[in-house]
Amino acid sequence: MEAQLNSLIDAVRHAAADGRTLRLRGGGTKDFWGQSLTGEVLDTRGYQGIVSYEPSELVVTARCGTPLAELEAVLDEKGQYLAFEPPHFGVGATVGGMVAAGLSGPARATAGAVRDYVLGARFINGLGEHLTFGGQVMKNVAGYDVSRLMAGSWGTLGLITEVSLKVLPVAPAEATLMIAGLAQGPALDLLHRWGGQPLPLNASTWVRDTTAQPEADYLFVRLRGAVAAVQSAIAKMSADATALGAQVQQMAHAEAAQDWRASGEQTLQFFDSPSHDACLWRLSVPQTAPVLDLPYATYIEWQGAQRWLWAPATAAVPLRELAQSVGGHATLFRASATHPELDKISGVNTPLDFVQNRIQQQLQKQFDLKGVFATGRMHPL
Repeated sequence: MEAQLNSLIDAVRHAAADGRTLRLRGGGTKDFWGQSLTGEVLDTRGYQGIVSYEPSELVVTARCGTPLAELEAVLDEKGQYLAFEPPHFGVGATVGGMVAAGLSGPARATAGAVRDYVLGARFINGLGEHLTFGGQVMKNVAGYDVSRLMAGSWGTLGLITEVSLKVLPVAPAEATLMIAGLAQGPALDLLHRWGGQPLPLNASTWVRDTTAQPEADYLFVRLRGAVAAVQSAIAKMSADATALGAQVQQMAHAEAAQDWRASGEQTLQFFDSPSHDACLWRLSVPQTAPVLDLPYATYIEWQGAQRWLWAPATAAVPLRELAQSVGGHATLFRASATHPELDKISGVNTPLDFVQNRIQQQLQKQFDLKGVFATGRMHPL
């Protein structure tokens, strides 16, 4: 792999010398996201492989081009997994892309985000220097946590070449409850109440089935933990929901696992675009945020902290104002299929304020003085 690594380093150094911009790309499964995809593509898939894996230490180190599916399969053989459940969004997702995107699945609210599991990283900065930060144990994290800063940077700070991740053992027990008949408000209230109790609540989703006649509201909750804790929680949470007039049913494990996977991968029916001009918006708000006054159908995850909806790009201003009014922000996650560039005129992300923008510029200057990775993917250039 030394030759592949040197090839990546040389590509960055030559781009810096020539004043060219590089767009880092693994499997390309997340090419739909971002303000722009400018720059010459630098394919990272050639630099792959699991460098080390210590199941007893719950640590794995892998190169950037390693297929995410391959890493998950190796962990599964040892009864371990990535607790943040990273979405693939297609065949070919890589470990480097997973960290660079910083996207987490259904368990994010309780298990944590990608960055919480990054112990160390190696990456190439904009001058072609191969740097190492962090290590393979939590105590190595000190001072500026540069390795975790790479999570969610979308390839705009440097090329992640290798990453060490904390993994977790699969829980002894798991159960999913399907709770029918709870409107959004009561469902959020119930989730907040459960969140303050010692319950093994791992993930949740609320959605209104508009295809049913009449329309029906559903709350799904996933429990993970010790066998006794899960069984006790099933009884208590079922009683709490039933007391509110809801109907509770425990789903079969295989069916539930498939649905949770589809939720994270956005292959559920809700994520099918309802019209040619509809964009998928992500509202990130505090878990305790109330029901938002929205004229659009909403899919709610993370105990209320993540709310998805389909709306035209022209709704950018009111959506962002509404999200900001409760302490959150709105992101245009997927543009429409018909005019994606036009949809992004108002910005994919909520515009940064003066202080945030200054910090962002200084960070990019420190890591990428020549602007090699300045693709404008996160914010307009």
